[in-house]
Amino acid sequence: MAHLKLKIEFGGGLELLFSNQRTHFVAIPSTVPQGDNKGQPADINFLTHWLRDNLLKERPELFIDTGTVRPGILVLVNDTDWELEGEGEYKLREDDEIVFISTLHGG
Repeated sequence: MAHLKLKIEFGGGLELLFSNQRTHFVAIPSTVPQGDNKGQPADINFLTHWLRDNLLKERPELFIDTGTVRPGILVLVNDTDWELEGEGEYKLREDDEIVFISTLHGG
């Protein structure tokens, strides 16, 4: 199975959920291995679930809500807001840099 190498960054407190590590270099399957989208190119929706299942250490509800990144988390794809790239349907490419930043802060 082919893999995509990606750089993943977390900020705004999200890094606390991912081993208190801001930057991760990961290799994920280049196609979705199972489910309704099996065989389709990996997209950000697949990536967020992969991150939840493979890197997230605690409190998944603070990262994913109703199947996607929870409201209040800014997602950047190669320094561009994911809303301009198709959001969760953006097809990942080798060496993409995906950044997740929480804009919600407790107080």
